[in-house]
Amino acid sequence: MDNPFLDRSFLIRWSQLTAGQVVPAVEQALTDAEAALARLTRLDPVAADFPNTFLALEEAGDLLNETWGKVTHLTSVADSPELRAAHNAVLPKVSAFFARIPLNAALWLRLKAAAAHPLSAALTGEHRRLLDETMAEFRQQGADLPPEKKQRLEALQAELAQLTQKYAENVLDATNAWELVVRDVARLRGLPAHAREAARQNALQKGQGTEAAPAWRFTLHGPSQEPVMLYAEDADLRREVWQAAAAVGVQAPHENRELVQRILSLRQEKAALLGQAHFADLVLARRMAKSGAQALAFIEDLHRRITPAFARECRELEQFKAEQTGSAPAPLAPWEVGFWAERLRRSRHDFDEEQLRPYFPMERVLAGMFEITHRVFGIKVTERPAGAVEVWHPEVKLYDVHDEAGRHLGSFYADWFPRDSKRGGAWMNSLITGGPRDGRRLPHLGLMCGNMTPPIPSTGSGPGVGRPALLTHREVETVFHEFGHLLHHLFGEVGVKSLNGTNVAWDFVELPSQIMENWCWERASLDLFARHHETGEVIPDALFQRMVGAKNFRSAAATMRQLAFARLDLELHLRTSDYTEGDLSPKLQTLLHGYLVPTRPPAPTAENRFTHIFADPVGYAAGYYSYKWAEVLDADAFTRFKREGIFNRAVGAEFVAKVLSRGNAADPMQLFVDFMGRPPDQAALLLRAGLA
Repeated sequence: MDNPFLDRSFLIRWSQLTAGQVVPAVEQALTDAEAALARLTRLDPVAADFPNTFLALEEAGDLLNETWGKVTHLTSVADSPELRAAHNAVLPKVSAFFARIPLNAALWLRLKAAAAHPLSAALTGEHRRLLDETMAEFRQQGADLPPEKKQRLEALQAELAQLTQKYAENVLDATNAWELVVRDVARLRGLPAHAREAARQNALQKGQGTEAAPAWRFTLHGPSQEPVMLYAEDADLRREVWQAAAAVGVQAPHENRELVQRILSLRQEKAALLGQAHFADLVLARRMAKSGAQALAFIEDLHRRITPAFARECRELEQFKAEQTGSAPAPLAPWEVGFWAERLRRSRHDFDEEQLRPYFPMERVLAGMFEITHRVFGIKVTERPAGAVEVWHPEVKLYDVHDEAGRHLGSFYADWFPRDSKRGGAWMNSLITGGPRDGRRLPHLGLMCGNMTPPIPSTGSGPGVGRPALLTHREVETVFHEFGHLLHHLFGEVGVKSLNGTNVAWDFVELPSQIMENWCWERASLDLFARHHETGEVIPDALFQRMVGAKNFRSAAATMRQLAFARLDLELHLRTSDYTEGDLSPKLQTLLHGYLVPTRPPAPTAENRFTHIFADPVGYAAGYYSYKWAEVLDADAFTRFKREGIFNRAVGAEFVAKVLSRGNAADPMQLFVDFMGRPPDQAALLLRAGLA
């Protein structure tokens, strides 16, 4: 147990977690887990009951789960050839171990015996839920299959783990492999000063340009790419960046096309082995949607409702560009859509998102978010002093969360800025699950990561030098979103780890995160943190009104973009046989006609860089619709706060008691009904988006 990956102390010794320790740590954790399972399978079935079988199984993989969680986390934030090699060396063993659990005939026999035990009939609450969920999970994962099919399923799972890991690596490597170094300042016309300065500093860090003869380096990371696509007047610059982004996962040596088709084939084979017609039905059977058809019906219904508004928005954009350029209305190029949409928004609402950026310094955003959650949920968040604890990168901070009684609910790490060794996007993960245990309440440990606009160092000269991290409003929403996931983890009061926190149905898991975004739009909550980083002034009323007025600008297009991703995902997992041969893109282009902004040339579909559904054996596969599904839930649930007060402590306490603290201790629809007093109403989402 000298290996730091196996150390179960609450605070992790990050500096001691090296690539060379991954393989021995994981192999030791696997050995321990195998031994725990072996003890279970030696149990006399006659003696099998809920504590010695279901609860023992729950604890069998604890050390492995925590150890593997550290390894996979480090591959996300501190990727290196050595770490990647070590991770991939043990990945098949870990995948095979978890795949074998529901296929273990002796274990299944004892679970069935324990479920039939007379005392099991009297179980209630989370113990009843654990029994039901475990039995359903085992059946869904093949516990009743004959031996030869179990063997094939095990092999499938191992191959899927390797293929999806390779897919994720290809996306990261392709993203990092591209750069564009600009030496002609005229090409930067229209770019905000902060984006120009960030590009100049980035070039200097990479040995490009000098103070006397500057260069500007652009990458495919969001904070670098997005300002170019929205503001650069040089259409060729936008085109170069857009083409590079569209090529991620398409070109050797980081090509994902064959991987996509193999992953789809294996998922379909897995579904067939388990008696389901489609992978979507296999995945969704125990989620809120219940089936692929139900999820598809939800997406198609929303699509029908907003198609007229979407068509109108597309026509308006073409007309606006024509008026501005003195040309005839025609479809835009894909690299023109963001640029002209931003200009139309400025024209119509006299609003430029960059006007808000000075009001959102990262430190104030975090302080304001913590104050909001103090007022609504009664918690206190405090930052550990720099250097007081170990972290995996100097930019990472650790925070403690206590309730009003002084109880330590948990702690979390925050890692906000892009690095080449860090994957894109934003996410939250759990590291340690605490909760009620043996008469005590143990704290939880989690993390949230992002790729936000970084601060600009105080070296050099030029506008914005020495500037703090100033976020866009969209980035502020992302910070709140990930903190919502974290609260779901930290508030968990379920004694069973696998039912705690975010371990819920994937089409419910986004409710706690997305509801937090609502506080980013309320004047009273914004005034707690949205203050100019130089003057300390709040957002002026006129600017706030323009911001709110522009909120639903092209909301049909934004909604349709999410629906297009969800439709693509469901199509691939409902009609897989149509997509396992030949070029997928033309077929998906045809499918998504009416979902995508009509451009010339057509924008390629996203399957080769769609990490949500292809970077994990399951992940969001057949479940991307969950974002919109959860938006229905969050828009509806927030109506209670709007009606009763956005800082109403009683409503906040009820949301904690009935949703955040309950994890998967009850059916998610029941949790929603407990809080709202009725099933969800789709009208709240359409009304909020200005589409009702």
